Amino acid sequence: MVATSQPTATAAGLDMLRRGGSAADAALAAAAMLTVTEPMATGPGGDMFALVFAGGQVEAIDSAGPAPRDAEPAPPDRYGPRSVTVPGAVAGWEMLAQRHGRLGLEACLQPAIRTARGGFAVGTRCASAWATAPNLPEGFRPAPAPGDRISLPELGATLTGIAEAGPGAFYGGRVGQAICKVTWLAPDDLRAHRAKIVEPLALPYAGHVVLELPPPTQGIAALEALGLLAHTDGTLSAQINCCRLALEDAFRDVRDGSDVRSLIASEAVARRVREPPRLAFEPGGATVYLCAVDDDGMAVSLVQSLYERFGSGVVAPETGVILHNRGFGFDVAGVVAPGERPYHTIIPGMLLTADGELRGPFGVMGGFIQAQAHMQLVHGLLDEGLDPQTALDRPRFRVSGRRVLLEQGLWEHAEEVARLGLEPVAETNTYLFGGGQLILRNDQGTLIGGSDSRKDGYAAGW
Repeated sequence: MVATSQPTATAAGLDMLRRGGSAADAALAAAAMLTVTEPMATGPGGDMFALVFAGGQVEAIDSAGPAPRDAEPAPPDRYGPRSVTVPGAVAGWEMLAQRHGRLGLEACLQPAIRTARGGFAVGTRCASAWATAPNLPEGFRPAPAPGDRISLPELGATLTGIAEAGPGAFYGGRVGQAICKVTWLAPDDLRAHRAKIVEPLALPYAGHVVLELPPPTQGIAALEALGLLAHTDGTLSAQINCCRLALEDAFRDVRDGSDVRSLIASEAVARRVREPPRLAFEPGGATVYLCAVDDDGMAVSLVQSLYERFGSGVVAPETGVILHNRGFGFDVAGVVAPGERPYHTIIPGMLLTADGELRGPFGVMGGFIQAQAHMQLVHGLLDEGLDPQTALDRPRFRVSGRRVLLEQGLWEHAEEVARLGLEPVAETNTYLFGGGQLILRNDQGTLIGGSDSRKDGYAAGW
């Protein structure tokens, strides 16, 4: 089964499975396709993280790139050349293909290459996100209407180079030179980047184990929020306060390489749940999330992102590569840290049974809502017994400083939110509440998928 936010990506992933590929191959084909058919949210010029369940074990792939080694430790730019950190996605693709693929990276990129060259019809929700992006770069304007057919031949050529020559075609040569020409990155910054394997964070919850990525991601915030929630009555007010407390801790403690495991220690969680939160920070974001499970039981949970829609607004000349603005994540710390990675919003999730068997991959894209939405999704699945599609589609809240955005369906809880001393906002823009994908395996081994109705995609099995 494959679940993504675009029909083209789900179809590409299923094609890999039909050809005998693994869940990793399916995820790679889908991830590459999304760089074409959801270009405001993802691309080779962004970062990537993944959780892989294989052979009874889970490993985490961290492919986020750092700021330039000679960057000035000054407040970060939100857009433009100084908002770009080393794009890590392509190195992450290579690692996933080498460690868990069967077909090879070149084969996995072919559907995306054909689509970039031959064209595709823009999805309805994709077109809306495109049209309302604050920073449309040259070559991607004017924004297309739903159903408009477009092609991205320069991106297709870049993907072809990666397929034929590997990541070296991206981090060096013509593409690497183009990236350095329009950003503050140096050739050595690009050549030095490698994806790495890291140990995932884990939290026992409701008879299961929830897995997230460690820093520099905000995965700890999702786990701490769930750990706090376990000490409450689970009401909407409790969920909001748990998210506020967890995000407050993450903003303070999550830095590149920091150890945050103490935040989910049982005694720390029990003490923290009684403290009043003070959170007053929350930027935006744009991301894609996808997941895949194969017939051998391998599962891949993958997220990749340009951060905000169309990222930095900078395109590497004649490559079709939009460069992310992940460097703005340093705003959490206040200044750019030379040679280090900023705070990352993007987090893939994974659920296991208490004895370590796979339940399934999950994730919700959408900037700083991701940790909050992970908590809401897992709570719905495990505490309320919701099926995957219902859990994904039900209305969400989004903590944004002292404001709490309420999606339609939660508007009647405005007074409850106000009693917390917060400002409830009846929000009509569904884009702000993200969009998720989910595949669960039940006790009989059946895969049950869901794809968020806030996006264009679907979940499908073969």
